[in-house]
Amino acid sequence: MEIKGSAAALAKRWSWGRLASGIACLLLLLGGVTVQPALAGGATEAMKSTIDETLKIVQDKELKQPGKTEERRRRLEQVVGDRFDYQEMSRRALGAPWNELTDKDKEEFVALFRKLLINSYADKIESYSGEGVQYINERTEKDYAEVRTKVLTGKIEIPLDYRLLNKGADWRVYDVVVDGVSLVNNYRGQFSKILRSSTFADLVDQLRKKSDKTNAP
Repeated sequence: MEIKGSAAALAKRWSWGRLASGIACLLLLLGGVTVQPALAGGATEAMKSTIDETLKIVQDKELKQPGKTEERRRRLEQVVGDRFDYQEMSRRALGAPWNELTDKDKEEFVALFRKLLINSYADKIESYSGEGVQYINERTEKDYAEVRTKVLTGKIEIPLDYRLLNKGADWRVYDVVVDGVSLVNNYRGQFSKILRSSTFADLVDQLRKKSDKTNAP
């Protein structure tokens, strides 16, 4: 991916990442309708806790009232943000260049990447109507865990895995794998292409423009 090109071309280059992040975060909610009991485990329980909190917000009739849009979105961002480790996701998505950044640059990159993800999935979460999910199993190794699920949408089954890291006795999501495709790896590929032909400043500028575009009325 290069920085140069028309607005249409740039939008196309980001499309898969937006779709993946939107699907991943929308499917996070589907655990609220469980069709198969989850195998017991700390990481699974952590995910279910977040799902339950999210569902309460989405289904709250009061928050669906006119004028409550910003409050509803703020609450959703808070709940999802408490489970998703945006700094860890940012570090892994950027790759080796992360180690060369100043603390200020890291802070800015995390904020922009977080906004990119939020803008990609917010509308999808708010339009959630309810489906089903099977919890397959949980695999844990030291401070890492993977909660494997299968989302049911009509006659289609979509494998969806959550990868979590234990930090301070709390499980935090650092990657989501949708049908075998890693969200973090997808973004790392896009970011690497930009950095091979340009600079980190250009990457940040691209993220900023993308964020401004999705925020525009």
